[in-house]
Amino acid sequence: MTMFTLFAGAMASKNRGTCLGRGIWGAILMLGSVTTPALAQNALTWQQIEDKFEAANPTLKAAKDNIDESRAEEVTAYLRPNPDFTISADGTQIAPYQGAWRPFSGTFFSPAVSYLHERRHKRELRLESARETTAVTQSTYFDQERNLLFTLRSAFVQVLQAKAVRENAQENLAYWDHELTINKQRLDAGDMAQVDYDRLVLQRAQFESDFETATVSLRTAKIQLLQLLNDRTPIEQFDVTGPFKAGGQLMPLEKFREEALATRPDLKAAVQSVDLAKTNYDLAVANGSTDPTFSVWYTHNGSFNNPDAYNTLGASINIPLRIFDRNQGEKARTLIDIRRSERLRDAAQAQVFNDVDSAYVTLVGAANLLKPYETLYLELAAGTRNRVSFAYEHGGASLLDYLDAEKSFRDTRLAYLNLVGSYLTAAAQMNLAVGREIM
Repeated sequence: MTMFTLFAGAMASKNRGTCLGRGIWGAILMLGSVTTPALAQNALTWQQIEDKFEAANPTLKAAKDNIDESRAEEVTAYLRPNPDFTISADGTQIAPYQGAWRPFSGTFFSPAVSYLHERRHKRELRLESARETTAVTQSTYFDQERNLLFTLRSAFVQVLQAKAVRENAQENLAYWDHELTINKQRLDAGDMAQVDYDRLVLQRAQFESDFETATVSLRTAKIQLLQLLNDRTPIEQFDVTGPFKAGGQLMPLEKFREEALATRPDLKAAVQSVDLAKTNYDLAVANGSTDPTFSVWYTHNGSFNNPDAYNTLGASINIPLRIFDRNQGEKARTLIDIRRSERLRDAAQAQVFNDVDSAYVTLVGAANLLKPYETLYLELAAGTRNRVSFAYEHGGASLLDYLDAEKSFRDTRLAYLNLVGSYLTAAAQMNLAVGREIM
């Protein structure tokens, strides 16, 4: 903003009679450049954005609650069966006893306790199944976090790209105002035709349009990033910072593949699902076994065989005869689930290779496109514009040549910035494919 404001004010001072409105506009921009930094907070780095996202994003927080729910189910899975308490009454009179109504005079009570004994390590297998379910839930959470972080990284790159494009448009506009100032002097000195100067002034509309479009794009990118952060900070007070340039040397493709196989949470979840399916099959087999129920009771009542024995104890064991139901259906289902989980694991592994290979090709392509811009095109476009501008000011080039050189420089610079954004997005895609930030 500062460079652009100074050039606008300088041009307004050269044309007080015809450019009074532009001078006022320059003063307003200068005021904005002074007051805006006072409102803005410190620009956030990527690490700060990531920390803020993990602490505030509601989608991620809701997904994390699934892990706590799964851990609570581990407690339920390892609980022992509750014992049963039974109390029975017998001998209650339904007619008057010796002329008086005393229904409970001959009643005796018999309390009993029974307990189901689970065999074949059912409780331990339920706990193991619950713990493996928690492990799958954790891996699923990390996979969701991986995808959300890619969305966040892409939004972060879009803000950096929009800032770079806006700065470029601002520099172009300031440069053109400087050129207009010089050519106004030529016009006043009689070294330029009025129609040529008017065409240069009209060309300024394109620079203004580029600047306003870049400003809108920057605000839109910030809005999207703030939404992911669940942040209500005003756009004017929100900013990010980070290197907007291509990275260094790429690792070989095999290195990326190895990292992905060791890191990808969705592949880890698929492997853990196979273990969970096997545990569930063992539990289904155990559930097909017989569990006896043991009971004991106490009775205060005279025995027919021994009238003096009023206090008696008894015990029993109840063994279900599993003739028809031996949990055959659940055994078959869990056995099929093992095969299905193994196929899904193989599919997940194939998807990992596909993601890494696709991201690598995109990354290499973006890097190859950037190289000629950094080594040749940017410098060539800038040099051509400067030479044609100098030649035009001294009568050695036409106005069309001058405008064309300026357009080529602007297009080349914008194409370079877009390629840098594409490269950084491809790097984020590679991080997504690998499962962690490797670039």
